[in-house]
Amino acid sequence: MAAARAWFILALVVAAVVVEGGAARPPSMTQQQRQQVESLLRRLNKPPLATIQSPDGDIIDCVHISKQPAFDHPLLKNHTIQMRPFSYPRDLHNASNIAPQPISQTWHQNGRCPENTIPIRRTKEEDVLRASSISMFGKKRPGSIPNHNSFEQSVTSGHEWATASSSADRYYGTKATFNLWQPNIERSGDFSLTQLWIIKGSYSGNDLNTIEAGWQVYPGMYGDRNPRLFIYWTRDAYQKTGCYNLCAGFVQTNNQIAIGGSLTPVSTYGGSQYEFSILIWKVKYSLHILGIQNQFYQCAQGIYIYIYSQGVE
Repeated sequence: MAAARAWFILALVVAAVVVEGGAARPPSMTQQQRQQVESLLRRLNKPPLATIQSPDGDIIDCVHISKQPAFDHPLLKNHTIQMRPFSYPRDLHNASNIAPQPISQTWHQNGRCPENTIPIRRTKEEDVLRASSISMFGKKRPGSIPNHNSFEQSVTSGHEWATASSSADRYYGTKATFNLWQPNIERSGDFSLTQLWIIKGSYSGNDLNTIEAGWQVYPGMYGDRNPRLFIYWTRDAYQKTGCYNLCAGFVQTNNQIAIGGSLTPVSTYGGSQYEFSILIWKVKYSLHILGIQNQFYQCAQGIYIYIYSQGVE
């Protein structure tokens, strides 16, 4: 992935409400469409060693770590899994003024995945059919992404957002702490998110590289209004590359946290506050995403996910 070789010039913490107008579910599928959906589900849903039914309706498959979707890519066929980063950033500390409160995932109420497996939220047929098209499932639409160099244009295109940013010649990583909420989403095509966004390149040249992580409430993707942990990447301004959660490039090693799984409990106005931190940093040819501090740190010892950068598309 080009982003890991070129590295980054901008970091953003984003809170957004996006009005997209959800895609209508087709009344029926043609035989060709059904075959495409079935083929996609076979590719995404790997044979599990164990399965956990979550109270929120999710099915969590405990898939052997070597069978996760990333290894479908030809460039990762003989990849040696890096169970832990080679090194860690120095001087990590928690600067939050909120007392740690336990944050977990809903599926934990009914079990955990065994060692040498990773939890993967099973993709269902209805998940695919909520997308604007089968080919666009799990991807952002290029026309719906805010242009970070033109905030006014982004707002008028239906985005309402607030950002904090920093720009320099070279970054090796960054960290952000997120308060966890469950904002009200009126329409299925709307969504709300808070995320960390590391960027290099431009929209105009279609060479925008991003690594993204945070939480989102997105009925059009997940079919409910629960806040869910997500990750994303692209290397061509969302044109042809990139996808949500575990896909080509992202390799997960932690067996405690399901990417795309719902987070609980949530903060309440005037009541208890819940938060977690995400750290992203460069180590040799990979870029690591680590959920740290509070419950993610105490319970899971980090959400180790890395994106391998050797040309994965």
